[in-house]
Amino acid sequence: MTTFEDLGLAPELVEALSAEGIERPTALQADALPLVRRASNAVLAAGPGSGTLIAYAAGLLDRLDAEGSTPRALVLTPTSEVAGALADSVARLAATTGHTVAALGSPWALPERAQFLFATPTRVLEATARGALSLADVQALVLDQAGQILELEGTEPLKRVLDFVPAQAQRVALSLPVTPAVEDFASRHMRRAVRVPAPLSEEAAALVPHRGTVRYRVAPEPKEDAALAVVDEMLSGDARHVLLFAANDDRAADLGDYLTLHGFVAGAPGDEALPVWLGVDALEAREAAAAREAVAAVSFDVPPDADTLDRRHGFSDGGVILIRPMELAHLRDAARRAGYRLSPTAATVAPSMAALETLRRSLSEAIETLDIAPYMLVLEPLFDRFDPAEIAAAATALFRQKAPAPPPTEAPRPGQSGAPTPWVRLFVGVGHKDDLRPGDLLGAITGEAGVEGSHVGRIDIRENFTLVDVAEPVARKVIRALNGTTIRGRSVRADFDRGARKASHRGGPRSSRAESGRATPRRK
Repeated sequence: MTTFEDLGLAPELVEALSAEGIERPTALQADALPLVRRASNAVLAAGPGSGTLIAYAAGLLDRLDAEGSTPRALVLTPTSEVAGALADSVARLAATTGHTVAALGSPWALPERAQFLFATPTRVLEATARGALSLADVQALVLDQAGQILELEGTEPLKRVLDFVPAQAQRVALSLPVTPAVEDFASRHMRRAVRVPAPLSEEAAALVPHRGTVRYRVAPEPKEDAALAVVDEMLSGDARHVLLFAANDDRAADLGDYLTLHGFVAGAPGDEALPVWLGVDALEAREAAAAREAVAAVSFDVPPDADTLDRRHGFSDGGVILIRPMELAHLRDAARRAGYRLSPTAATVAPSMAALETLRRSLSEAIETLDIAPYMLVLEPLFDRFDPAEIAAAATALFRQKAPAPPPTEAPRPGQSGAPTPWVRLFVGVGHKDDLRPGDLLGAITGEAGVEGSHVGRIDIRENFTLVDVAEPVARKVIRALNGTTIRGRSVRADFDRGARKASHRGGPRSSRAESGRATPRRK
């Protein structure tokens, strides 16, 4: 079995990983770490659950010198919440190597001077625009969840970030699935990138034998509560024992303590006196359980690869895999490679008072056919506060209202929390035909004009142009900053919306209020 020592990592990094309970590399880490340590460009077809962070972070911490007061490694993420969480994890490893780590958008001391920096493209552009961040010394650029980054922000912010990064810097992109947008970005900006793992074609997938069906359940944090519920359900049904798999010994011990505290005594696999068995090494645990009857397998931590999925769940019917929302893409890929069908299962909940069958069918079709991963990522922070059923219900309620949010009519002036600020509408000469996304324009306004996001309101993208509401005190600053720039490869023309007065005669009271806001700027 491959070890981190075999992969050439420095002893202090191996010890730091062991202290975090990470003692054996996943299949992705075993393939990717040598590439990262050699400074090769790479596209990693992988998502959360397969060990993505260690796959690049450990290699970069091993390769890059811990010196200087500007970033050596820049990791772009879809959201600031993701950036902060990843930085927290890497900072614990970097404590042994001497690297400084930080994230933009969350509380870190002097983040622009960190050697290992996590941020969204928009945050990076804002920091470089105000002269606080230099990317001249970056030796490695990583796009963590590149597909979600491109979906949420578009290609323009990424291209602008690349203008600040040295051309010879290593580039690594992680995405699952590897969308056409990611493929296009890699072909244009990642010379001779190695693809890991090799893509599984439809023809090859058809040759994988069908091994059965595995159920999964999306579990909000803390996952221990979901594990407790699954154990209770299975032991109340046909199972005599539940074999519960964890990623490492520390996770298994903590989980065992939690279950024992709630009356479900847990111990080593094969002990007939115990209802719950804890497994880490899938082969050893499976061998111990093979001679027993009515054993249900549960993965507390998602299997990191196809082989592990098969070893954990290939011997038992009725098993369940507990996953975080963003691990679903990885699980689907692993199941496809291993030859398993996936079947979602939910915790027992009270029946809905109204059938809403048409809406259910629409939602089911969207789950099966649309790329919902970027929106799951945006919603993920809510899973720490609310049950997924509550979030789904709230989204459904908003969907059924079908009422767009009203444009902002006033906002506090800086330093005057209670004083109203009028809003005006600007015309920007790019639109749908230029593949403009709201994030493109928001990033351009905040980056070029140095305007806070709170001063930008509704963005209404039309076919050939876009209307955007901004706070009146910063309107002229935004117009000056945007004119002459490019968004999505097109030169921008920005001005006050001159069609507002005509629209106000047709729009009733609401348009009249909007006109009064736009009339504030005077022609000279």
